[in-house]
Amino acid sequence: MKRRSLIRCAILTGIMTGTALLCQAQPRGGRGAENVAPPPVNPATESKAAVVALPLDPTGYIISNSPNIPAPVSTKHSISIKGQLISYTATTGYLQLVTEDGKPKANIFFVAYTKDGVADRTKRPMTYTFNGGPGSSSVWLHMGIIGPKRVLMSDKGDVLPPPYRYVDNEYSWLDKTDMVFLDPVTTGYSRAVTGESDKQFHGYEEDIQSMGEAIRLYATKYDRWQSPKFLAGESYGTTRAAGLSEYLQSKYKFYLNGVVLISSILNMQTARFDIGNDLPFPLFLPTYTATAWYHKKLDADLQRDLKSTLKEVEAFALGEYHTALMKGSELSEAEYTGIVNKLSRYTGLSKEYIRQTNLRIDIHKFDKELRRTDGLTVGRLDSRFTGRDYNDVGVSPEFDPSNDGTISGPYSAAMNHYVRAELKFKNDLPYEILGGRVQPWNYNNVQNRYLNVAESLRKAMAVNPYLKVWVLCGYYDLATPYFAAEYTFSTMGLRPEQKKNVNFTFYEAGHMLYVHKPSLVQVKKDADRLYDEVMKEINAAPLN
Repeated sequence: MKRRSLIRCAILTGIMTGTALLCQAQPRGGRGAENVAPPPVNPATESKAAVVALPLDPTGYIISNSPNIPAPVSTKHSISIKGQLISYTATTGYLQLVTEDGKPKANIFFVAYTKDGVADRTKRPMTYTFNGGPGSSSVWLHMGIIGPKRVLMSDKGDVLPPPYRYVDNEYSWLDKTDMVFLDPVTTGYSRAVTGESDKQFHGYEEDIQSMGEAIRLYATKYDRWQSPKFLAGESYGTTRAAGLSEYLQSKYKFYLNGVVLISSILNMQTARFDIGNDLPFPLFLPTYTATAWYHKKLDADLQRDLKSTLKEVEAFALGEYHTALMKGSELSEAEYTGIVNKLSRYTGLSKEYIRQTNLRIDIHKFDKELRRTDGLTVGRLDSRFTGRDYNDVGVSPEFDPSNDGTISGPYSAAMNHYVRAELKFKNDLPYEILGGRVQPWNYNNVQNRYLNVAESLRKAMAVNPYLKVWVLCGYYDLATPYFAAEYTFSTMGLRPEQKKNVNFTFYEAGHMLYVHKPSLVQVKKDADRLYDEVMKEINAAPLN
């Protein structure tokens, strides 16, 4: 059987039941999962491209350049990075997943940036980029840190007055790597096609398979198999990246050079405040301390130097505090009182409140309690930011002042304008920035246990000894705390030679660490080192 422009792709299988949103709390009144499949395109933009029939892969999905999706749009641009003028091409469009019998299933929206004038693409890295949620588009990494444009905010990260602006991103990674930003199904402009349930893509395994296929399809269509390959994800995007590192290598023999984990969460047990799971309490404690330090709620001796204070707290968290939680009701009164006193000292919370929590401080309760007497709450994604609730008697904040009250509006406005005005891609669908349409997210692959994709990354590193992993952490990130990320890597069983391929960097910022201008500047320097190190290793390899 022959069909128009058919290219091989992979099986997407499984219908799974779900649990809650992982790395982004849902605002009250937000939309839940919907079985919505709006028309994917504007008919006026239908492609009239020539067709070439290729063999059908009977084992999986295919991509079809059919007339019911718009042709990719390419535009020319330039940007100055570190004094170097970079001319580049932006390509915006869809990768369409189609069943083996030719039926379209979903359209994956992408924006790619490739440097012009590159004669040898085998020497030019390609970075495949996405955010998390689950339920988030790639807009945050796209227009916050990696792409050629960035949303303009204050140096601290405060939102400026609407209608908001974006500017050339002089800290873009485009001088070091080409890049493609991918939106999972039901985020951005990506949708299941009319008549198909979007829920078939809303789960850990389904997401890995569909996003893995989108990466393979892009590499095939745009001839990037011979390029050095990187993944870059943020938040749940790091969960996806770790899963993809093994999936791409095992399924397609698509071997990677690097994985970038921004605000990493690989082991969900480290962030689930469930009864009976005491692991998060010591792992969140250093970020509670950093937050109290920032808001000047600690004793004078602890306020002198943040990093010295955190070292002291980390030792207490892994030692005395962890042991106390393990002992539970077997703690003596003297031991219990000693832990109360130290927790109060390291969090800025009252001893009475610490006793009321039974030594177990939940993240949302901390956000409400730290500055309750000031009538303020602190942010979850970035605890430097504060908000004000209707009243001060609640248990947890009404909203996250570092998300709903800060960054969502500017990024939404920027992306919706930029795609049409500069990338010339016309689409009347709403660009889904970050919402609840993917809920519930399915985890049938880990029934009665926590999802832990650290093992997937370990396997990928074991098979591929050249795979570099870079972990970026913000001290004020209460969604994916830095100490939990360190714990995950220290307990995932890496061999000494593998540990040398892992690099951690830390910033005085929150979850979206790039909204803090000094951190954005430093991240660019750190990114340059990663790509330079990988390319040096590649160039040093023998040619025969």
